Amino acid sequence: MVRDGIYYGIGFTISGALLWFLFNPYWALPCFLLAASCMYFFRDPDRQIPEGPVAVSPGDGKVVQIRPLDNGGSRVSVFLNIFDVHVNRIPVDGVVTGSEYRRGKFNMANLEDASAENEQNSLTIDSAGSQVTVVQIAGLIARRIVCDKKIGDIVDKGQRYGLIKFGSRMDVFLGPEWKLTVQLGDRVKGGSSILARRTD
Repeated sequence: MVRDGIYYGIGFTISGALLWFLFNPYWALPCFLLAASCMYFFRDPDRQIPEGPVAVSPGDGKVVQIRPLDNGGSRVSVFLNIFDVHVNRIPVDGVVTGSEYRRGKFNMANLEDASAENEQNSLTIDSAGSQVTVVQIAGLIARRIVCDKKIGDIVDKGQRYGLIKFGSRMDVFLGPEWKLTVQLGDRVKGGSSILARRTD
């Protein structure tokens, strides 16, 4: 479990206990439900990382958009609802060569406009000469993006690197040297589902 889940869970549990003893047990029920919900939301299961020259999904969710890029590559967008695991993972092995945080709106994360207008944080990774960018995008409910990587960091495919709290979206930008293995509507798991295979 992500540390935040423990903090939220303890906080709501203590609040519920106080309501139980000081007022009415029924008043404590919402706090206990919130504690359980937070611990479930912040779960962080281990994943089996596939080997070879592949790009994995940076998060759990549904592929809601696949868009061609001007360079012949593709953008794959994965929407994470509030019931999905929200721990974010690095899509490819390599070195972080770019990092940018941008303030923005909090539109519904499954909409096309979210990629351009919403608050977001991007990492660009040099993976053996291929530039792959992964973007954490806040949604209507999500109000905080967490990223613990910076320029110069060496990263591994499937490695945990961040979190978007309470509903979000992940965009992955891949060059023409990557052949997509997912289709619109596919359900994917962060760190274990293959988005694309390198062809060069």
